[in-house]
Amino acid sequence: MKRGAMEMPLRGKLNLYLFVGVLIAVGAVFGALVVNALSLEQQQNLSDELGAYLGGTSAGAAAPLDVFRDRLFFHLKWLGLIWLLGISVVGSPFVLALDFLKGVLIGFAVGLTVRHLAWKGVAVSLAVVAPQNLVVVPALAIASVSAVRFAYYVGRERLFLGRGRLLPPLASHTGTSAALFLVLGIAAMWEAFVVPHILSGLSGWL
Repeated sequence: MKRGAMEMPLRGKLNLYLFVGVLIAVGAVFGALVVNALSLEQQQNLSDELGAYLGGTSAGAAAPLDVFRDRLFFHLKWLGLIWLLGISVVGSPFVLALDFLKGVLIGFAVGLTVRHLAWKGVAVSLAVVAPQNLVVVPALAIASVSAVRFAYYVGRERLFLGRGRLLPPLASHTGTSAALFLVLGIAAMWEAFVVPHILSGLSGWL
């Protein structure tokens, strides 16, 4: 029976998802450790910026629609880069580097928050950082696996074996990215319309 476009053995797909998950997790640990590696002056400067951000967000300094557009555009750039690296084939290893970097950014944000607010930072991270990343991280992981699978298909079927059609897997990869962009819009809405209210409720406690 002929395999579908971009199909690889189930074990290979599961291993790929596992590898991407481990990369993000290792990146998060590395990002948290980076905070402790900074000088006291750098930590203080970043803590001051974090305090200003938390205070400004809780006070509603930025219009929710502006925040939504900014966050949506940020997710679009990240997702678009993964899509582009996938269709370039040779750039697919950099998709995995982006996954590691995403983990670093999350770990750094959590580490800095805990450093600035001590044990209260754990609660803030769970309330503010974790919810949207429960959507963002799986979405980017799925996009990354789609990109690597597309590169795998093109490299094996088109370049080495000289067979197969390019349009169906390209449409599948592009459709997956488009659907995930809609999912990431949910995360952007949470960051824009819900996070400020959470921080406003926590402002007195913090």
